[in-house]
Amino acid sequence: MKPMARQPLRLLLAAVAAVAMLSFLLLLAPPPDALLSAFLSPSSPYAHRPKLLFLLAGQSNMAGRGALARPLPPPYLPHPRLLRLAASRRWVPAAPPLHADIDTHKTCGLGPAMPFAHRLLLLLHSDEVLGLVPCAVGGTRIWMWARGQPLYEAAVDRARAAVADGGGAIGAVLWFQGESDTIELDDARSYGTKMERLVADLRADLHLPNLLVIQVGLASGEGNYTDIVREAQKNINLPNVLLVDAMGLPLRDDQLHLSTEAQLQLGNMLAEAYLKFNSSRGSML
Repeated sequence: MKPMARQPLRLLLAAVAAVAMLSFLLLLAPPPDALLSAFLSPSSPYAHRPKLLFLLAGQSNMAGRGALARPLPPPYLPHPRLLRLAASRRWVPAAPPLHADIDTHKTCGLGPAMPFAHRLLLLLHSDEVLGLVPCAVGGTRIWMWARGQPLYEAAVDRARAAVADGGGAIGAVLWFQGESDTIELDDARSYGTKMERLVADLRADLHLPNLLVIQVGLASGEGNYTDIVREAQKNINLPNVLLVDAMGLPLRDDQLHLSTEAQLQLGNMLAEAYLKFNSSRGSML
């Protein structure tokens, strides 16, 4: 990838940020179509039950760009005890694409969260419920996730709403982001500091000082500084922050987004990391 002239690059980044900001605002106030869709979605008898919750955050590879295969692979099929918090903050059955009413300006597909959840469901008791809280938006840089920014505030609000509706506990934040921070050297070099600040702020604002954060090591990047961001991810110096490395997983033709096969693998890798972490603490889930 040849370096771009600085002024056109700034204009491109400004355009990407503007599109992302529109998605942020929709997170705070979903459009009528999203509200109608959520209203028409079938409710679940488990909607107001306590849940084991997972916050899905980051950019496009978390939102999911894997091709929507037909028929869907089994790990992407709905399950009665697997729910998703819609943009309307209503619990509905989880089915891909999970971020369709969140990452609204892109075509969402298959991500890692459904296979992650199906792996955990195998170990849950028959009356336990999983709740997925989608928050990822494609094309976002890490500064857009800072406290006070719309996407951060919306994610925290959605996490609080998820806990309030039926109770339960947040098991982890699944974080896959950083591809857009590989474009500018300054962004890449500051990634580690901003990520540590993000984790600290989430823990403080959710009143969960030991909140588990599982970050995905980049498999690709939009710019020339992927290695710098990956190194920052590996060197996060905080307790209860794990790294699951996606490098080497197959990519789609754009050489940026994970394929459906890769998302299946990543979901299982995330589940194994979560289970291993809890096993080391004397708990399965």
